[in-house]
Amino acid sequence: MSGSAQNSCSVTPAYKTRRRGVIELIESQDGGSGTMSMRNQAAFLHKRARYLPELLRPGKILGRWMFVSLMVLASLTMLTKVALLNSLQKSEKSHLIIQPTVVVDDSSVNNVVKERNYGDQESRQTPSSQMIPNPEIWMKPNSDNFYKCINRSTSEKRISKATNGYVLVHANGGLNQMKIGISDMVAIAKIMNATLVLPSLDNSSFWTDSSDFKDIFDWKHFIEVLKDDIEVVESVPEQFASVKPLQKPPVSWSKPSYYRKNIVSLLKGHRVIKFTHSDSRLANNGVAASIQRLRCRVMYKALRFTKENEDLGRKLIDRLKNNGEPFIALHLRYEKDMLAFTGCSHNLTKAEDKELRRMRIKVKHWKEKNINGTQRRLEGLCPMTPREVTVFLEAMGFPYDTKIYIVAGEIYGQNGIKALEAKYPNVYTHFTLATEEELKPFKNRQNQLAALDYIVAVESNVFIYSYDGNMAKAVTGHRRFEGFRKTIIPDKLNFVRLIDRLDNGMISWNKFSSEVRNLHRNRIGVPARRLPGESPRREENFYANPFPGCICDKSRPSIMQTINLIK
Repeated sequence: MSGSAQNSCSVTPAYKTRRRGVIELIESQDGGSGTMSMRNQAAFLHKRARYLPELLRPGKILGRWMFVSLMVLASLTMLTKVALLNSLQKSEKSHLIIQPTVVVDDSSVNNVVKERNYGDQESRQTPSSQMIPNPEIWMKPNSDNFYKCINRSTSEKRISKATNGYVLVHANGGLNQMKIGISDMVAIAKIMNATLVLPSLDNSSFWTDSSDFKDIFDWKHFIEVLKDDIEVVESVPEQFASVKPLQKPPVSWSKPSYYRKNIVSLLKGHRVIKFTHSDSRLANNGVAASIQRLRCRVMYKALRFTKENEDLGRKLIDRLKNNGEPFIALHLRYEKDMLAFTGCSHNLTKAEDKELRRMRIKVKHWKEKNINGTQRRLEGLCPMTPREVTVFLEAMGFPYDTKIYIVAGEIYGQNGIKALEAKYPNVYTHFTLATEEELKPFKNRQNQLAALDYIVAVESNVFIYSYDGNMAKAVTGHRRFEGFRKTIIPDKLNFVRLIDRLDNGMISWNKFSSEVRNLHRNRIGVPARRLPGESPRREENFYANPFPGCICDKSRPSIMQTINLIK
């Protein structure tokens, strides 16, 4: 033992004795009384202050006091920290956003991407569980200067009953692809001065719906509305019933001149011609204004659904608006056929991806077979996943009690729409809004169910779609025609980049939501003229935006409106 250690041990008893003596002296002078007068209390404090230097000398008692004090302080600190963490975890759970980490499975053909939940990580910022009410979220764009202009002029009315022949049409695809195709076929019949036979519908597509034209559309109304444009008959007259129709798939995106120069002569020679495809057979632009107006009269007036469809569709709308509350119609195109067609497998399992690939290979008319789904998603060409749509709605500021009507068939994948329902519990479909009895006539009639969805989507307060397919185009164009009702068009290319940055912790929630709102400030269906693109496939579709053509602008000089009407 060193000398310093020995000295310390030798003086400790002396310090202990002196300190105890000081304390006893103070207490003896207090008189041992349990209660003290004000004067005695002041004297007591004065004495304590006098002997304070003595009490603060180094020694075991001071050391023990300091040790006990530090332990108490540490304990209080720990208790405070635990209480704070518990409160943060409760707060975090009350407004959890599903935050995934991207995991790429290299063994999969299409780089299947999975999502994991990391809601318990404190480093991830999440939106507040109590959103501030924002009435503007439901406001439609200003369209006071615009109006419908599809009426035919006197000179456009059909006078002669002479015809160059009969046109049979096989409308291919789903409901909305067929609607668009039939609208084009009426216009083409007008261009060729032909008689149109009621179109036959595709019964062999993915939905395998056996419904025909009369099952879905009010066929008598269809004929009546178009009687001053073209002649429509139920079937080929008896004198031509034995004639074998010439089978002809028209060239896609053709101008009217193609039909006048190439097809009319064939029609006159054969008298009966059958168009085996109807989708995208007429150009978006470079078409006479009279023909454009006719396309809209067909799409928005003549192709009215059956009374059964219209009545039930109206009931579903009334049920959604029963408390006067607004609702969203969400076209969540995360269905098996679309995922197989596009090759997109984000958020799906490896087994599900293989199933989609088998389907893609099996369908002969789908030309692309080997698709890199990961790359396609980064290019903004994939349907948004249910989870991506959920985050999009949050970022845009829609309250969690918003009513959402799903405009789609069965959502593909083992997780379905769980991510959406976890945040927005008021999710509805035609199956949940209609009674079993009301849906009996529509059993196994997917195109008729799609007609119900179409009716609800057009009348919704806000329409949002996750993929720019035929239904998205048809509904968006119809809503523009009806006064530019609010339609949010997701910028998927930039949104995917933003959400990936959010998921990787590279951007805060506040920054993310601000960026998303700025991106879509003008993507809400505002009046904007349709402009020709570098190719028909890449330009805006006529039926997605019938302006110009079927919508006119009051602010333009009246002479321009007159010129457009005469064309």
